[in-house]
Amino acid sequence: MAQGMLTGKTVVLGVTGGIAAYKAADLASRLIKLGAQVYAVMTRNACAFLAPLTLETLTNHPVAVDLFARPATWEVEHIALAKRADLFVVAPATANLLGKLACGIADDMLTTTLLATRAPVLVAPAMNTGMWQNEAVWQNVRTLQARGVGIVPPESGRLACGDEGEGRLAAVETIVRRVCDTLSAWQDLAGRRVLVTAGPTREPLDPVRCLTNRSSGKMGYALAQAAAARGAQVLLLSGPVALPPPPGIETLGFETTGQLFDLMLTHAPRHDLVLQAAAPADFQAEQVEPQKIKKQGGEGLTLRLSQTPDIAAAVGQTKRPGQILVAFAAETGDVEAHAREKLVRKNADLIVANDVTQPGAGFDADTNIATLITRNKAVPLPQMTKRELADKILDAALGLL
Repeated sequence: MAQGMLTGKTVVLGVTGGIAAYKAADLASRLIKLGAQVYAVMTRNACAFLAPLTLETLTNHPVAVDLFARPATWEVEHIALAKRADLFVVAPATANLLGKLACGIADDMLTTTLLATRAPVLVAPAMNTGMWQNEAVWQNVRTLQARGVGIVPPESGRLACGDEGEGRLAAVETIVRRVCDTLSAWQDLAGRRVLVTAGPTREPLDPVRCLTNRSSGKMGYALAQAAAARGAQVLLLSGPVALPPPPGIETLGFETTGQLFDLMLTHAPRHDLVLQAAAPADFQAEQVEPQKIKKQGGEGLTLRLSQTPDIAAAVGQTKRPGQILVAFAAETGDVEAHAREKLVRKNADLIVANDVTQPGAGFDADTNIATLITRNKAVPLPQMTKRELADKILDAALGLL
């Protein structure tokens, strides 16, 4: 890690009430030596283990503890810190902090600032082995990972209570390396325009019923958030999903494949990177009934369907030199063969292929198992959260750009 590599970056360091809080001083010192501006936020319990004066002396900035203290400058302090951060690091993070952050609880300066920030968040847990292995804690960790929060897992060793096992705060050097990796990757899409599609379509049959699929939109939303975190100007085209619009990202909605097709033809030409993660229907009703279709004495129902427009192929045929198209192939067999055929047919640059019958890789899951396929190679990836996969996809797309 070269001296000065974090010059111009601002790190907000959160410290919670665990015995490992004393290591936050070493962490702050190392980040400052690398050129970062560091601002510290401590919980009241953290102050029992580490004096705020220590971090104030190291960082040359006041330490924020009390949410209702009169600020030294006329600004709302937790909002000012949230906006100032290029990266928010919590080290150590107690089980209590993990639970609050997972549930969106904001009852002190640290949790309030964490909820307000749009910067990437990196959390380094530290606690007793029994606590770390508790299913409730792991559920909170999985929730945070699915939202894109980076986790620096604790190490094994002798704990303050005398136990041996997992739970000890990761080495300060490990945390510093994760900070550097996160900040160096964060701006690698700066100046790029990225278009992401997400979610299913709904093709109406009558005023009540529709043809749709199981897409949750989670993969597309993870891609949009990851691209924005890495400095891109992102436009998200979203189908009907049960996800809140990601903050700070321009989002346009669509219902049918035809609507998505029109939006793509309008907006895709202006973007450097197009990520077609939505799952548009392949077929639509030839005729939409004006009234609800009723049962007719036990008789079956025959629907006449016609093909919908091929959105990815249309974008692939009209893409300009230097523009990258990433398409997705959710398959149930012969995954790589189908993906390679789609790569050629749609004139895509990268296909993200997965077998949706695999556990942990299907629709509506928080994880995925995918293979990244280009014309030259196929890179299989293990199961990971969709946010982690989003960064892998962006890394591959950047290599093509």
